[in-house]
Amino acid sequence: MDEERSLVERVGGYVVLLIVTAVLFFGWRTGLVGGLAETNNAGGNTAVSSAQTISTDIGTNPLNPADPQPVFDFATGDLPIINDDSLDPNPNPHTYQGQKPAHSFQTYVVQRGDTPNGIAERFGIKTETLLGGNPKLSQEASLLQTGVELIILPIDGVLHDVQPGDTLESIADLYSVPVEDIIAYEDNHLEFPYRLYPETQIMVPGAVREVFVWTPPDLSSVGGTSREGSGIKPLIVGTGTFQYPVGGRNFSQYYWYGHPAIDIALGEGSSVVAADTGTVTYAGWNVYGYGNLIVINHGNGFETFYGHLSAISVSPGQIVYKGNVIGLSGNTGNSSGPHIHFEIRVNGVQDNPCWYLGCG
Repeated sequence: MDEERSLVERVGGYVVLLIVTAVLFFGWRTGLVGGLAETNNAGGNTAVSSAQTISTDIGTNPLNPADPQPVFDFATGDLPIINDDSLDPNPNPHTYQGQKPAHSFQTYVVQRGDTPNGIAERFGIKTETLLGGNPKLSQEASLLQTGVELIILPIDGVLHDVQPGDTLESIADLYSVPVEDIIAYEDNHLEFPYRLYPETQIMVPGAVREVFVWTPPDLSSVGGTSREGSGIKPLIVGTGTFQYPVGGRNFSQYYWYGHPAIDIALGEGSSVVAADTGTVTYAGWNVYGYGNLIVINHGNGFETFYGHLSAISVSPGQIVYKGNVIGLSGNTGNSSGPHIHFEIRVNGVQDNPCWYLGCG
């Protein structure tokens, strides 16, 4: 009987122990789950708060090393917020304007006896390129005189002065060259979007500067005679051969692309004669650089021009014969010293006078 009671008591104790253990186990599990849930909720709120802080604070409150640094409690889910402009991929956005052209050139001072062809050959460029770097010569190449300093371009082409409103396309059209050639020239410093700066210069490779050519008015529009407006045609035909318009042979400039005439230096007031028989079609002041100018139409497709005169002794419509004095040499118009500017034109096209005079 005692043994049975002892067995029952032991079994009952085990049962009680199991019940207590089960209660404690399930109570512990319930508390753990609740704690984790609260922790997750707290962490989620912190993450949201941190994300909001990052989205509103970055770029506005950069850290200053001199300021007190915050202390973060990582156990509670706090995360450090880094506000540093150095993380910005473009911290200083701005409009890129590109570089301005930067050119360097040689210069050359014209010496006595120099010719445009000789100067060009010395520097390995075409004669026309002398005009490309010296635009004043395109208006009056008589400025190519001893002592004049020339810009020598490194390649054949034109040094273009950029004007307000210029574009690469308009410049390329002006000189009939490809836009790509202008862009490719390194010293132009042209980068997309190819901005041009007024009051700078860009090189236009392969371009040729146009030479100004003045054409005299018809005889009917020339004033100064009683025959004004009568539409007179040339009244006489010349011999077709020519003599020098002055007695000297001191050539200060020969015929070339930029100067389709010859210049003969001589003292001011020397006699100038008609190179051949013909009719005077222009006699007066010319605003395009010739100064006092006489034009004679020889009635056979030839015309002769006599520029920079100090005095004129003929009138439009007057017949002159080969060797007749028509005026005096001078230094009027675009001229750097006393000389005669002499042109021969054939059917309106400027030709080399030396082919007819034999400039030996």
